[in-house]
Amino acid sequence: MEFHDVIKQRRSIRSYKSTPVEDAKLARVLEAARLAPTAANRQPIHLYVARSEETCRRLLQAYSQEWFAGAPVIVCICGRPAQAWSRMDGKNYADVDATIAMDHLILAATAEGLGTCWIGAFNPERLRKALNIPADLQPLALTPLGYPDAQPAPTPRKPLDEICTYL
Repeated sequence: MEFHDVIKQRRSIRSYKSTPVEDAKLARVLEAARLAPTAANRQPIHLYVARSEETCRRLLQAYSQEWFAGAPVIVCICGRPAQAWSRMDGKNYADVDATIAMDHLILAATAEGLGTCWIGAFNPERLRKALNIPADLQPLALTPLGYPDAQPAPTPRKPLDEICTYL
């Protein structure tokens, strides 16, 4: 699929088929996250990939929407602030780096015919406990990953002239 078509076709999917995600497709999607740029190439990210039904159900403790646990894979991306680059004003880029990696993952999933849904509305302490995430990692986002059971219509976007200033 052409890159701009991938961007246009990406949707937040909230209904998944039970069809397993093939290992090769999952590997390509995860590789896209690994290849994402990070500030000063520090790569302060870590991915947790839940593939068992038991683990996916356990994640409902952190994000309680039933549709979420119906996906065959759930990915959690974490940042490692102590390893990340910081700007001169002290802004730590672990969350920025993890966000870029998650965006790469989501676009790669779309190119593979898979659906995702960026989730930030989770309970971080319950997620930390459910996945046994160590203290040096900060959970930043989740996404279910699988074959969409339905394709939602595009959501409205602001026109470019509302979000862009040419100088």
